[in-house]
Amino acid sequence: MKEKFARLIQKYPFVKWFTNRFVLVTIFFAVWLIFFDTYSFFDHREINQEINKLEKNKEFYQSEIEKDKKSITKLNQKEELEKFAREQYYMKRENEDVFIIEIDSAKTK
Repeated sequence: MKEKFARLIQKYPFVKWFTNRFVLVTIFFAVWLIFFDTYSFFDHREINQEINKLEKNKEFYQSEIEKDKKSITKLNQKEELEKFAREQYYMKRENEDVFIIEIDSAKTK
């Protein structure tokens, strides 16, 4: 048996390296961490993708908050508030007529 092993080591020198118990334990530990652990490599990858997605959402909503803050400060002026009410809610003053003109986009194309 030892002779077979000795011939195998002479033919393939890396076999001796793989039969070392420290190497075997390290390989087992690495395989365990990559595939079977609760926080395996693949779970970390999915979690990192989710974090990146949430950070993009955060940036989007922060930019929307900035736009809304600008709109709010703009609407504190009476003229701007009146303009917004006329355009969005079709409000009008007394004794005033409002005509809404809609352009059919299908005909213009």
